[in-house]
Amino acid sequence: MKKFIQDDFLLQTDYAKELYHNFAKNQPIIDFHSHLPVNEIAENKNFANLTKIWIQGDHYKWRAMRALGIEEKYITGNATDEEKFQKWAETVPYSLRNPLYHWTHLELSRYFGIDELLDAKSASDIYRDCNKQLENPDFSSQNLIRRMNVEVVCTTDDPLDDLRYHSQLAESDYSVNVLPTFRPDGLIDIEKVDFIDYLNTLSKITGIEITDFDSLKEVIRKRVDYFHENGCRLSDHGLSHAHGVEYTEDQVNTILSLRLGEKSISKKEVAIYKTAILNILGQLYHEKNWVMQLHLGPIRNTNKAILKKVGIDAGVDSIGDYQHAEQLASLLNQLNMNDSLPKTILYNSNPSDNEVFATMAGNFTGEGIKSKVQFGAAWWFLDQKQGIENQLNTLSNIGLLSCSVGMLTDSRSLLSLPRHEYFRRVLCNMLGNDLKEGLLPNDIEWIGKIVEDITYKNAKTFFQLPNAVKNS
Repeated sequence: MKKFIQDDFLLQTDYAKELYHNFAKNQPIIDFHSHLPVNEIAENKNFANLTKIWIQGDHYKWRAMRALGIEEKYITGNATDEEKFQKWAETVPYSLRNPLYHWTHLELSRYFGIDELLDAKSASDIYRDCNKQLENPDFSSQNLIRRMNVEVVCTTDDPLDDLRYHSQLAESDYSVNVLPTFRPDGLIDIEKVDFIDYLNTLSKITGIEITDFDSLKEVIRKRVDYFHENGCRLSDHGLSHAHGVEYTEDQVNTILSLRLGEKSISKKEVAIYKTAILNILGQLYHEKNWVMQLHLGPIRNTNKAILKKVGIDAGVDSIGDYQHAEQLASLLNQLNMNDSLPKTILYNSNPSDNEVFATMAGNFTGEGIKSKVQFGAAWWFLDQKQGIENQLNTLSNIGLLSCSVGMLTDSRSLLSLPRHEYFRRVLCNMLGNDLKEGLLPNDIEWIGKIVEDITYKNAKTFFQLPNAVKNS
């Protein structure tokens, strides 16, 4: 059988092939948002088998397997790793037209040189072959990242984290720059049952007792400073929606005092507190020249039975249908009016919000900065061929595609980096089709420059990351 992942995979025209192979393919990767386990990178871990590196923790695969009716013991349960892999292999042929089908075979090809289709019959041989390769030091966590021509990886890190693994990597001779990202959801989510415990831990780490809004602001600044010293230049927020209500500091003080006293607070008071914290954080990000990422719109942990059995990030989240425009506009405007709006990337989980987010991004600009507020790449459920095309088309129609900072993996899997290749192929194919139809001038050099910008150069300029390349 002719191999599925070929050199011109997804490239439908000669123009697309030229754009991809000459301008996109060899660009370094800046993966500016991921959930890669930094401890496994720092320890340069070798994995015992393909299940542990490829299926364990991958809720995309878990969802597909559950949809096929596979028992949970073969997904997150006590089945052997080989049995779990076999069940995944049986699932793959049924995932046609799901992005998992493309990703699976792209990853097998790029990391393991396997071009055979994965199914129930090929599973055993592929499992043995990959496991044998994983024994080789070339397949350690650091080498798997390095072989994908990665320049920078940004992980996702709680303000409570001591960042010791990032420090370990920074002091090593590892050529890929692995940087932390500040993810302060724990101190924003005042309504959560563990909020007070979270603040108490922050107090212990910083040596500052949190008794009011002023002391909380001092703690936040101290942690932002610490992250900055350790190379952090991005923050990330996972919110159902933005918060931009009017507030005074006296109101915030009262609300925080009530919560610290374990008193109940209203939904309106929750919104006031969250707005205030987002403003404080935004001001600090602007001061530090960080980029603020807002991931908005999902409903998380909807299946409480699975949540109880497996825990969070189990693959039972969904697209939400929140109204974003008014509150998002207000938050960005509050920061902008105070001259403290940081560079920002907006990500929507609901495709119906594409135009809302794209127009919102265009409202707030900065002199000397290409697209200071970005309409971010297709995210989560939208991170597939059609979703990527829709995002690129919306950005092209409403903003400037040429200013985009491109793709990210948002993944927990060390084998997910070919998703950058996937994005680049989709981008080049779209532009190639436009060239073929006469919608763009036949100027490959100029359009190729735009491709280079989107796939690498814009991100390098936008994020201004420290020590972007180290000597190995």
